[in-house]
Amino acid sequence: MDQVKISAADPIPTCAWCGKELLISGRGRPRKYCSPSCKQRAYEQRHNVVGTTIPATAVILRPERVESIRDELFELRCIAEDIATAHSEGASATEIGDLCSELVELARKLEKLR
Repeated sequence: MDQVKISAADPIPTCAWCGKELLISGRGRPRKYCSPSCKQRAYEQRHNVVGTTIPATAVILRPERVESIRDELFELRCIAEDIATAHSEGASATEIGDLCSELVELARKLEKLR
């Protein structure tokens, strides 16, 4: 199967269930899930909310995961503030680049909700 590379400007496709990055093949419909397991979990969630007031598109998370996301969002904000401070203090491009890399890495981690 041919693999298609995407440019840095294109958004990286991720699994609709776990958030793992997906490889793009040059044929057929774009994949939504990274594995049959993720596809099944998404199906189960959609069908578990039938007949309730919970929208089928809702993302249901455990309270522990919500707290973890809050902590990661705080960390993300702190890194962004560090970048702003470093810039205002005249930090080198290398130092700002390192902070930006850390920011991007954390943001990618946060995109994976599950």
